[in-house]
Amino acid sequence: MTIQKGSMSPKIAVVTGANRGMGFETCRQLAQRDIQVILTSRNEIKGRAAVEKLQAEKLDVKYHPLDVTNTDSIQHLAEFIGNEFGHLDILVNNAGILLDYLDNPDGSIFNAKIDTLRQTIETNVYGSLQLCQTLIPLMKVQNYGRVVNVSSKHAQLSTNMNSTIFPIYGISKNAVNAITILFANALKDTNILINSVNPGWVKTDMGGLNAINTIEEGVDSIVWLATLPDGGHTGGFFQNRKLITW
Repeated sequence: MTIQKGSMSPKIAVVTGANRGMGFETCRQLAQRDIQVILTSRNEIKGRAAVEKLQAEKLDVKYHPLDVTNTDSIQHLAEFIGNEFGHLDILVNNAGILLDYLDNPDGSIFNAKIDTLRQTIETNVYGSLQLCQTLIPLMKVQNYGRVVNVSSKHAQLSTNMNSTIFPIYGISKNAVNAITILFANALKDTNILINSVNPGWVKTDMGGLNAINTIEEGVDSIVWLATLPDGGHTGGFFQNRKLITW
């Protein structure tokens, strides 16, 4: 991959799993801040349709296919960014799956299936890890970066793990939080900030119609963390723009 020096303006952002829901709204709100957004999704038809909607709003959004479970797909995205822009400023690891309810409706850890855990970990954990490993070097080009890992209340060990109804999902998001801490420590002497966020129970395809928060409310903290000023917090877990316990 050839990395070329690029201009600091406009900032360049990647949002994963962004053809709908919170990912889509995150793309919209970042683009409204004059940030060049790369909307990614595994389904190319749906992804390009999402980009067309945002472009119709006069927003600067590009599409690139991405399967977060495929190392080659992640590498192709990095090569595209390096060749097209020379650097990256923002990464929002939003792509994720929730499979517990399909084969473990009572939420018992005794009934959690290893195959379901394996598939969930591959998307939610390995995807976030590899994207950080592969794309953060593009942030080091200009010593500027903001990484937001979308987590969940089901990953909050201090308060929610004793009552979670989605044990496999909770395990995967706990691992995502660990990724956040490890990368934050590794980047502590840089201007690259990485944080986890609990967006709350949001009215998306995953959250369902009974969810409490609108998509806009769920995205608020994501966009806030993605645009933190220099010297902002790193290695934290946030909800409603407030630091919460792990």
